[in-house]
Amino acid sequence: MQKITLLMCLGALLSLSSAQLEPDPNAETEGAAEEETELFTTPTTKLAAATANFGYSLFREQVNRDPQASVFLSPLSVSAALTQLSLGGSAEAERKLYRVLQYHHLQDSQLHSTLKNLLASVTSPSKGFSSASRVYLERKLRLKLEYLNSVEREYGVRPKALTGSPRGDLKEVNDWVKQQTGGKVNSFLTSSLPRNMGVLPLGAAYFKGQWVTRFGQSNQMESFQVEGSAPARVPMMKEDRYPVKLGIDSDLRCKIAQVQMQGDVSMLIFLPDDVTQNMTLIEESLSAEFVQDTVSALQPVELSLALPALRFSYSADLLPLLSDMGLKEWLAKTDLVKITSQPAKVGSVRHKLGVEMTPEGGQSVARAPHPEGQALGLSFQVNRPFLFLVRDEPSGALLFIGKVLDPQKLGRI
Repeated sequence: MQKITLLMCLGALLSLSSAQLEPDPNAETEGAAEEETELFTTPTTKLAAATANFGYSLFREQVNRDPQASVFLSPLSVSAALTQLSLGGSAEAERKLYRVLQYHHLQDSQLHSTLKNLLASVTSPSKGFSSASRVYLERKLRLKLEYLNSVEREYGVRPKALTGSPRGDLKEVNDWVKQQTGGKVNSFLTSSLPRNMGVLPLGAAYFKGQWVTRFGQSNQMESFQVEGSAPARVPMMKEDRYPVKLGIDSDLRCKIAQVQMQGDVSMLIFLPDDVTQNMTLIEESLSAEFVQDTVSALQPVELSLALPALRFSYSADLLPLLSDMGLKEWLAKTDLVKITSQPAKVGSVRHKLGVEMTPEGGQSVARAPHPEGQALGLSFQVNRPFLFLVRDEPSGALLFIGKVLDPQKLGRI
């Protein structure tokens, strides 16, 4: 685990001695013991950790493919689509998919039921998260009824054979995704599918959570520093003496803040010390275990908090990235024998998401004097490139991960 310096006083921000950079060894031992007994011990939390680790690996591939772009991912929706697809493969095809999905070590005989229950839990209305996953198929493949029935039985959604009509199929996919996300993810496909599309797993997701503590100041246009360019002007939401959990990771050269949201969801923000697009140190450290250890080490404080008010969409074909993650051989011969007796290729793995970060929330900041908070005088100003995670706290599931380099260049919802 990376050594995290906890911010206990204003002096910690101004002058960190070598003694301050070392955590209390007794506290670390106690934390490790607690983690061993309470973390990743149930089928649900183990599966959540697996899908998170798959997400972190896929996110790293996204960043490596285009290091100068903002990138985003909702791994659960992608995992669910590929898991539905795995039901149509031979034992060897399933094994290869499970390895990339990080399922191979779970030993969960009820994996599909566990995933279905996890998805139902994280998409409850209080969390502000919706997810849609489905496998679309080329009609000429002569589909096997047992595969369609098994996916519907496990996940409550039936794989869909498309008609071959470019305009009709485009409307079918877009209408279904829009309906499943409450009208929030529109135009999932922006162009017609090719006639020989083969198999199309898709995952869509939308998130608009509510903060536990609302922001009192919003839509103030302020500068967001961009590496190698003039600052961008973006709307910010701000609040003084906002309650967060905070820490500094000296190895990763960043500050970390956890901001609580309603529905037992939180946002974890990694803010590099410098204005930089290069967040490799942070990205390479990400794992379910590291994130849980980090959250456990953060300390509650009140500070001056400023976040960009963002509303954006992002879409990508993830197939080339999955190929680089170890599926290249499988993609050449998918062996989807339970779907069809004909050769079937995976034409693409489409993913689209929408996120809204707005000032709305529950309670207002308490205005009564707070001597400790006033004495600290801390500030967390997200006015430069940053990386963020949205997590479901009870399960540890990773709902979203994103890297924001320039808010002005994000796609519109």
